Amino acid sequence: MLRSLWTAATGMIAQQTNIDTISNNLANVNTFGFKRNRVDFEDLIYQQQVLAGTPATAVSEIPTGVYVGSGVRPAATQKLFQMGSLQATENPFDMAIISEEGFFKILQPDGTFAYTRDGSFKIDSRRQIVTSNGYLLEPPITLPPGAINNTFSVSENGEVTVIIEDDIRPTRIGQIDLFRFVNPAGLQAIGKNLFRETVASGPEIQGTPGLDGMGAILQKHLETSNVKLVEEMVGMIVAQRAYESNSKAVTTSDSMLGTAISMKR
Repeated sequence: MLRSLWTAATGMIAQQTNIDTISNNLANVNTFGFKRNRVDFEDLIYQQQVLAGTPATAVSEIPTGVYVGSGVRPAATQKLFQMGSLQATENPFDMAIISEEGFFKILQPDGTFAYTRDGSFKIDSRRQIVTSNGYLLEPPITLPPGAINNTFSVSENGEVTVIIEDDIRPTRIGQIDLFRFVNPAGLQAIGKNLFRETVASGPEIQGTPGLDGMGAILQKHLETSNVKLVEEMVGMIVAQRAYESNSKAVTTSDSMLGTAISMKR
């Protein structure tokens, strides 16, 4: 009887993690470059009461055993890197990656690098291209003196040009490269729309946008979150019902245990 209480409790704990994950997805439905999470579950160890294949007679064996499970646990929370929708902005410093392959590289204040799909870049007082938190794009892009901001242009292959003062011809001022990973799901999400390289993700692979398996860059557009509201709402309903079912199992087990105890009276 006690086994069923603990088994149902693991189900309730697992569904709480599921709801937490779905809530985070819904909270970031309007976050540019956000990638939704999915919880993967696995069953726990089984108690073998009768082992399959145990000899029954001299010429036969037991075809199926008796195995009693002990519940469930979250095995992983996986980032799904399907591409989100594109949103036109008309802002020359906004950029989107037209593919699931590729990240912008960002220099963090501590000197380490992070990666993002959020291309909502800005220009700071030093005329450098930075993220919303003021982190530099890597390789760094700096507008020269006299550059006209609204002439800032990024081609599909990452070439950056701008018109300086009265010059009618664009001047090339840099190149934006993209970076991909063998296993992007292994990247560590660290907040601020940033990911950090891990052993599981493998080392960064640098490439030119539109070439070498990289996505092209689309200027004046942003990639929206890949969260689908309908799917998340359905998932939330299923998780809620699963939580309720496990709580019913706890109540039923408690009632049966109470009945067994009352038989002594």
